[in-house]
Amino acid sequence: MGRIIFIAHDGEQHAADAQPGESLMQCAVNNLVPGIFGDCGGCATCGTCHAYIDDRWRAAAGEVNEDELLILDGSEHARPNSRLTCQVTFTEELDGVIVRLPPVQR
Repeated sequence: MGRIIFIAHDGEQHAADAQPGESLMQCAVNNLVPGIFGDCGGCATCGTCHAYIDDRWRAAAGEVNEDELLILDGSEHARPNSRLTCQVTFTEELDGVIVRLPPVQR
């Protein structure tokens, strides 16, 4: 088990315990983290789990896939460290990861 720190745009922090193999989105939903909705259930089709992975963990989060990139390209709040949290699988290397939410997700 590990830990994910979700930080809302207003700075409010939500720490959540994560299991290896689960997506960051599923961890957020399981822990009622505000701002991560996962409306599509993790299929990378809605963008309601968009977040920014802090630079320290970007490599450990893996590469952005084509489906994810299509959704992120349509977001006005996309940044180089944007990810759909449904497409990032929690691993030991991500223990302590900081995930920041865009201003539109509250």
